[in-house]
Amino acid sequence: MAADSAPMNLTHHFLIAMPGMEDKTFNRSVVYLCEHSERGALGLVINKPSDINLKVLFEKIELHLARPELGEAPVFQGGPVQTERGFVLHEPVFTQAEKPEESVYASTMTIPGGLEMTTSKDVLEALATGAGPRKVLVSLGYSAWGEGQLESELAENSWLTVGADPAVIFDTPIEQRYDKALGLLGLQAWTLSPEAGHA
Repeated sequence: MAADSAPMNLTHHFLIAMPGMEDKTFNRSVVYLCEHSERGALGLVINKPSDINLKVLFEKIELHLARPELGEAPVFQGGPVQTERGFVLHEPVFTQAEKPEESVYASTMTIPGGLEMTTSKDVLEALATGAGPRKVLVSLGYSAWGEGQLESELAENSWLTVGADPAVIFDTPIEQRYDKALGLLGLQAWTLSPEAGHA
């Protein structure tokens, strides 16, 4: 197999929507890819807040949030799939050296590159007690692409890709995340034309 035909793997990358993207779910969005293989891709939009915050979410699931600094953080619209289900993107709970064999939570995906994504309620229960991961992004729903679908969208110039920087996810104000992600490529939004092929 030739090296140039190796399957593309954009796990732990950002997908940055090109200005011409008209789909309102993804217009000006930055998607963090948790998984990408020949079977498809799964990611979370990190810059589209919903109209509820974590305090409200915790009240809905009858937990008291004991981390006041997280209360005002928005719950994100992670994508159009399973929008009633929660996804928690977070820093690893343990460093590589002290990591136990089993995940701390019932359902956690370890993402090569350093982050983890948990879908089980126990991570929210940990946050409710004041424990849990220090930096978190909670979303309802996720974004998914079937086999070959993301690759064809990339071929159509729908997305730019760049290695993910957790600081954009956890430390950058929401309204700056799109520009900050573009900045990782050395680009600015105004330099990107929504029209292909015009100078």
